Amino acid sequence: MNLPLFHALARRLIGALAAALLLQAPVQAQPAIAAASDLKFALDEIAAAFQASSGQAVKLVYGSSGNFYRQIAQGAPFELFLSADEDFVFKLADQGLTPDRGRLYAIGRVVLFIPKGSPVPVDPAFEPQLAQLRKALGDGRVLRFAIANPEHAPYGRAAMEALKSLNLWTTIQPRLVLGENVSQAAQFAVSGSTQAAIFAYSLALAPQFGRAGNAVLIPETLHQPLRQRMVLTRKAGAVTEAFHAYLQQPAARAVFVRHGFALPGEQ
Repeated sequence: MNLPLFHALARRLIGALAAALLLQAPVQAQPAIAAASDLKFALDEIAAAFQASSGQAVKLVYGSSGNFYRQIAQGAPFELFLSADEDFVFKLADQGLTPDRGRLYAIGRVVLFIPKGSPVPVDPAFEPQLAQLRKALGDGRVLRFAIANPEHAPYGRAAMEALKSLNLWTTIQPRLVLGENVSQAAQFAVSGSTQAAIFAYSLALAPQFGRAGNAVLIPETLHQPLRQRMVLTRKAGAVTEAFHAYLQQPAARAVFVRHGFALPGEQ
């Protein structure tokens, strides 16, 4: 056989086999990150910047912190947990599921939100807006009020605490529409399903929510602080460790501030 021809055919065969093996090789899965749903807009922006700078991507999964805590405790393959309540991080650490007790990354806020079309008149200041809400509750104009489920969503618990501090919990409780997480509570409000709501300031700042109604900050003194803590799990790989480090850099911290979060030590 002609040796040059044989070598050419051999190279083609080897190339074809290598291509076939590459096609059959499993695609490296992106590491899964569990994040409280109030982080949706801020964390999407940070993750995109991380990917642009590092060439690495992470898979962000949003939901309620309480549900994520239970899933991680039961073995869910999350490599990093950004909780809206630091107590869930401490519980995981106490069970030996994390290498340490995590890092405080932000302090959250809640707003009283009045959607467009609501029978509650809008006021840009909290006390007058609260007075309008009380009056509307008293005469029956508010039939449904949205918050996240306080049983497993920290922002729902903060909403409940604020309503109790304002002596409105007993009045509003029969009218509650509970979201599985704070993002769902916000969706209930902007969709017109409710006449008022309490949800995360970080969501209210997003254009799609801002265009849908009026939000006023609720004083922090009316509820326990929303101390948001993140922690690596023992499943964390190199990409997740790099993303965890990136979240602590000035560029990422500036994104948190722009989306309505206070930074630890800068309240």
